[in-house]
Amino acid sequence: MYRVGKKSLKVDMQRNVAFALSEDIGSGDITSELVPGDCIGKAVVTAKEKAVVCGAGWVEEVFFQIDPKVKVDWCVTDGDRVEVGQEICHIAGNARSLLTGERTALNYLQTLSGTATRSRFFCKLIEGTSAKLLDTRKTLPGLRLAQKYAVCCGGCHSHRMGLYDAFLIKENHISACGGIAMAIEQAKRLAPERPIEVEVEDLEEFKQALEARPDTIMLDNFCVEDIRTAVSLAAGGVTLEASGGVTEATLIEIARTGVDYISLGTLTKDLKAIDLSMRLSM
Repeated sequence: MYRVGKKSLKVDMQRNVAFALSEDIGSGDITSELVPGDCIGKAVVTAKEKAVVCGAGWVEEVFFQIDPKVKVDWCVTDGDRVEVGQEICHIAGNARSLLTGERTALNYLQTLSGTATRSRFFCKLIEGTSAKLLDTRKTLPGLRLAQKYAVCCGGCHSHRMGLYDAFLIKENHISACGGIAMAIEQAKRLAPERPIEVEVEDLEEFKQALEARPDTIMLDNFCVEDIRTAVSLAAGGVTLEASGGVTEATLIEIARTGVDYISLGTLTKDLKAIDLSMRLSM
């Protein structure tokens, strides 16, 4: 599993916010110039639906890059659940700065809270089992690290970050290498320090992979009965991940097979942004 580090998250956050503000502000926020330059404002961000909050750091970074004097005070922390009408944070500072940063700040907060909320929903479904839910690389472009952080705030876990930090050997890789065993052997030679995961599509391929001893075997679109068989054959000797075709209806039954992980692209790609409001007073 990938662990989201605070240092890398901060660097990514600064870069993302700088780009987002450049995209939104361009040559200048002409509408906010209607407000007197010395006007001080206070704003409250409120939840308009139930949610798991995520994105505090991005909100703070937005206003810091616009105006370091803006102060954000949080009523909740990332990972907290909020109810309809609950206050999430208070923001105070130059009114122009608050207005300029409003949309970008809310975009991050709504999107990441949506990811965390969806992750918490699926996490709750498998409570009482030993399985853990993983995200995938099906993230919004440019927001991979942010969404992986949000997934963790929702109680799930993060798979590899990208193509560079772990092997994930799939059908085309296997075909090009001449077989499962040869692909795994080549991966071990190429980067012995990197985790090796191989995807298999049936029990025969699973047995071949088991003999080649990767770190993890991904059971792609296996039926529940075959997942149970794979768990029995592995006997704890290799980490097993179920993936592909997992739905809300089948998730619990798959989790009860004893598989270690279940990966779900839906955690990050099918999110619904949380409805929030920011009201300004001066």
